[in-house]
Amino acid sequence: MDNRQAIGSWLSGPRAAAEDAGVDFGYRGEQLGLPEEGPGSIARPGRRIGAIAVDWGLCMLIAYGLFARGDMQAMGNWALGILFVMSVLTVGTVGCTPGKALFRLRVIAEGGGRLGLGRVVIRSVLLCIAIPALIWDRDGRGLHDRLARAVQIRV
Repeated sequence: MDNRQAIGSWLSGPRAAAEDAGVDFGYRGEQLGLPEEGPGSIARPGRRIGAIAVDWGLCMLIAYGLFARGDMQAMGNWALGILFVMSVLTVGTVGCTPGKALFRLRVIAEGGGRLGLGRVVIRSVLLCIAIPALIWDRDGRGLHDRLARAVQIRV
């Protein structure tokens, strides 16, 4: 391996270097028994980011209208609390938040079906902390989904 290949493998990341060496990771969601494309497949990052942006905007709008008309810090804190409540209520009952519904996503348990209330609460707390949602596994699931044994899929 010359310097150019070594630098190229470093820039493209360990997964690309391993794939170049012949390791087959399969597609996202294969280990979970999900299809590669179409309904039931793992939700792509762009849709998930769009969904959380819609949910956060909705929570900020509610917080602004109900609680904190002038204080931006208070409005952000209220919006975080509203996001938690909205996530627990909507994911725990219908399996998706308004943003996820708009982007045609759903949160299910790893084995299929709905998440139980305890797992929804764990997922929502970790989502509000934000850092676990930014750490993804090789299937593209955030740490908050992995710890709650949940999967975001396309509908």
